[in-house]
Amino acid sequence: MTKTALYARVSTRNNGQDPETQLLALRQYAKARRFEVFEEYVDIGISGAKESRPALDQLMNDARKRRFDAVLVARFDRFARSTRHLVLALEEFSALGVDFLSLSESIDTSTPMGKMVYTVIAAVAELERSLIRERVVMGLQNAKAKGKQLGRPTGTRANVRKIHRLKDQGLSLRGIAGQLNVSKSTVSRALKAVP
Repeated sequence: MTKTALYARVSTRNNGQDPETQLLALRQYAKARRFEVFEEYVDIGISGAKESRPALDQLMNDARKRRFDAVLVARFDRFARSTRHLVLALEEFSALGVDFLSLSESIDTSTPMGKMVYTVIAAVAELERSLIRERVVMGLQNAKAKGKQLGRPTGTRANVRKIHRLKDQGLSLRGIAGQLNVSKSTVSRALKAVP
């Protein structure tokens, strides 16, 4: 019998949001498929945009320990905060041999059709990453062509002199850094330079 983890998330209990709405549908689906429910993982009052969600983190830890065979969710957006997050999770599940099922999107990676849909989602995410990378490179090239200096600004001779003067007045590295609103390492480098 397939051991299944159920995952539900609501952003808030206000506005009539209740994880039971998702869990009821998940339990019914699991029963119809004769899945054994290993555990119900529920995040309440947590935005899907959050990096860390206690129940989802526990689900991922249990998946890595192979405590269940499949993850069942009501919708993608209840599980993943972005396409990238979804693809990364699905890649990890695939490597672990854990299937992923989403009721709303009718995705079931244990079936050939579900695997095909997952492949399309992964390809779209890769395209999105490539387009972003291409735009960043073009933006950097455009900035360089316009003569803009890229990277962190370097300390000017005036700042180096000012740092040496403050050090001569007895200020500590931290004091100088705080007064000039720079890092201690910047102060340290400037002190090694000739004023």
